[in-house]
Amino acid sequence: MPSFSVSLLLLGLSSAASQPNFVLLFADDLGYGDLGCYGHPTSLTPNLNRLAAGGLRFTDFYCSSPVCSPSRASLLTGRYQTRSGVYPGVLYPDSIGGLPLNETTIAEVLKPAGYATAAVGKWHLGYGANGTYLPTNQGFDQYLGIPYSHDMGPCKNLTCFPPDVKCFGQCDVGTVTVPLMRNKKIVQQPVNFLELEKAYSDFATNFIVTAAQKQQPFFLYYPAHHTHYPQYAGTRTAGKTLRGPFGDALAEFDHTVGDIMAALEKTGVANNTLVFFTSDNGPELMRMSRGGSAGLLKCGKGTTYDGGMREPAIAYWPGTIQPGVTHELASTLDILPTMARLAEAKLPSVVLDGVDITELLIQQGKSKRETMMFYPTNPSELYGLFAVRMGKYKAHFYTQGATHSGTTPDADCPVFAVLKAHDPPLLFDLEMDPSEYYPLSVTGRPDLQAVLEKIRQVKAQFEATMVFANSEMSKGTDKNLVPCCNPQCSPKPTCCSCA
Repeated sequence: MPSFSVSLLLLGLSSAASQPNFVLLFADDLGYGDLGCYGHPTSLTPNLNRLAAGGLRFTDFYCSSPVCSPSRASLLTGRYQTRSGVYPGVLYPDSIGGLPLNETTIAEVLKPAGYATAAVGKWHLGYGANGTYLPTNQGFDQYLGIPYSHDMGPCKNLTCFPPDVKCFGQCDVGTVTVPLMRNKKIVQQPVNFLELEKAYSDFATNFIVTAAQKQQPFFLYYPAHHTHYPQYAGTRTAGKTLRGPFGDALAEFDHTVGDIMAALEKTGVANNTLVFFTSDNGPELMRMSRGGSAGLLKCGKGTTYDGGMREPAIAYWPGTIQPGVTHELASTLDILPTMARLAEAKLPSVVLDGVDITELLIQQGKSKRETMMFYPTNPSELYGLFAVRMGKYKAHFYTQGATHSGTTPDADCPVFAVLKAHDPPLLFDLEMDPSEYYPLSVTGRPDLQAVLEKIRQVKAQFEATMVFANSEMSKGTDKNLVPCCNPQCSPKPTCCSCA
């Protein structure tokens, strides 16, 4: 086997580019049909459109879970959330658990290879006692952001439109106002959402400039709050798009992407930087026009239909990744092993579910990923996988709707669509029927019977290797863990406030 350096040279990368920089952009609750480059007629996303036009746009890219925390755990570890225990559902401000510290993140893979690492934005992988689970304990040198979803606290300080029109809907879960963290310290509570994106942009830009001046390779992870409900936007975009609050929030995120790209170009490192964009899960359709769009895909957030887990994704690397569109299968799980390969970094000594897609990115060849597994929001060993995709075929062994996907006319999507087992499983050809409307009949079709049998075998083989870690969510909650900038104050939570 050739060394990493030789392998990269064979792929057309010069030895000078053997340690590229990485920028990982991760949107929130963004659907397959939400971007202009994926066909939305009124989304204002010129910077993401530019990445798509100059990079590789994926049509068959998946996250690992239809909700936030488990999807983020899998992105950063290259492992299904069932292995790390980040299930079921999501973590809350008072959750005792979080992403276990013995899990190895992308940042922890890259640091020993000499990389500077930073995270900016929404973490949502646990807070814990004294900030146990914050990014700076998970391989990141620096962090600026909110430790969980911005709806997990009173939203009265969210302003969505000028002049001072408060946000639509309710998001107060009876806890403290949302804090802004710098590393492990609360620097503002409640956070000023109207200035938050500028703070993120400045932080990201400064990180890039500093690393470039030191000629140090870097990894920047930007998990945005946009476009999670309730949407907010600062003065640059509020009220300035055709798509209303969702469009304004998306445009503000796109602005920050533009600022990051400008920093890469200004510092002269753009041609040695892989920029990868995708989203954590599908749109929250229960919010209607404020929840995003899955485009032609079925259902959305919370479900194992493609609308819940098939995401827009773009890989951009000028001079290395040729512009184009790929229909090859890929996943957020694949990002860690791919970045490790490109950085010549050592992989962790654990079972990885991701595959190296370097050849797919650089040569636009075949993907090493042949299958994708679909766990629900509440995975269990009793039910196992809900669905399996193999090649162009997807088989549903169980289906279930979700509260997040309510309000749609499709009766399969809302929470009223109760858990249902399918034997034989529902089989779809996603190339012919990406909307999962028309199950294939295997009767009298030996070819489809063979496909279904192969999928059953793949499912059984995978489940035989899956060891469920103890659930981090089952550790429960402790109100004393909720972030408070003045921890000795009383009465809580109202006294937790600082400039």
